[in-house]
Amino acid sequence: MRVLVMGAGVVGVTAAWQLLEDGHEVTVLDRRDEAAAETSFANAGLVAPGHAFARASPRAAGTLLKSLFRKDQPLRFRLRAEPAFWRWSLQFLAQCTSERARRNTGIKHRLCRYSQAALQDVVARTGIAYDGMRRGVLYLHRSQATLDRGAANMQILKEAGQELEVVDRERAAAIDPALAASKDKIAGAIYSPGDESGDACKFTRALATLAAGRGVRFRYRTTIRAIAVSGERVERVLTDQGEERADAYVLACGSYSPLLTRAYGERLPVYPIKGYSVTIPVDGANNPPTVGGIDEDNLCAYVRLGDRVRSTSVAEFAGYDTSHTPADFQSMLKALGDLFPSGGDYGGPSIGRACGR
Repeated sequence: MRVLVMGAGVVGVTAAWQLLEDGHEVTVLDRRDEAAAETSFANAGLVAPGHAFARASPRAAGTLLKSLFRKDQPLRFRLRAEPAFWRWSLQFLAQCTSERARRNTGIKHRLCRYSQAALQDVVARTGIAYDGMRRGVLYLHRSQATLDRGAANMQILKEAGQELEVVDRERAAAIDPALAASKDKIAGAIYSPGDESGDACKFTRALATLAAGRGVRFRYRTTIRAIAVSGERVERVLTDQGEERADAYVLACGSYSPLLTRAYGERLPVYPIKGYSVTIPVDGANNPPTVGGIDEDNLCAYVRLGDRVRSTSVAEFAGYDTSHTPADFQSMLKALGDLFPSGGDYGGPSIGRACGR
């Protein structure tokens, strides 16, 4: 069967690989010059079923309200005139109840476990090197109050079978010795030994190279204009390079997917949330983290990726605006430097070239 995959991010490329393995003829379209050039380029790098909490929660609603008046909130609500923004925002707020947050967390956890199993299967079959680490993830808490709250919240994941351990600061520093110099700045952590980390960009581009070598056709610099539908079937995909036809289609364009489906009446409940990431180099004089983690009080994630350390933070309801300023990265650099004072070269952060080769 001929299958057309729209989008060459980690999901699209992995789907293309699995379809190839199943014996299908696969073509992948992407508007960028190469795979993993957008959302998969410099994300947090954590594969974390142990942190599969639904973003929509009673606490999130309060944080979004505060963000209208304060710029230091990790969740930022930026009022926009777009109908899609208000439609999605109202749907999001409707999920911010304790009952729905619990149900959605269970769904998200099952999806995370499935995704992790799929990743491990591909890595086992291909031997792809992507700066992967299977040493678990530490969820750090600066105060006893937030640690107690985190321990209470984790019960829903423990009930779903996730292995989680509440550890004090000494145990956290034993798990990751790079925390030894700053352990007095945390009360403790929740450790998820089954979680892992890695470079999504390296993984995706390496897998795309393998897939291309086995016959998958990648058409980069190809912008999808429309999806032509007849009844309940896709007939063809129209691009700036002509049209593509197939027997089956996979839509993996992330937050851009709703822009393609709404033309034929399908309103996907998806809206872009902008995050920020910064990647700093590591040299022989540094003492970078050896286990991925999240500074929960600052909602700042970090991960070691070979000779780099990446930090990510903020979820901003900003539509398709990808603009940024140097000030947007200061809070995460401060939080990372506070935990790992010699973790990397903080004077040489990278925003534009963060994917390892």
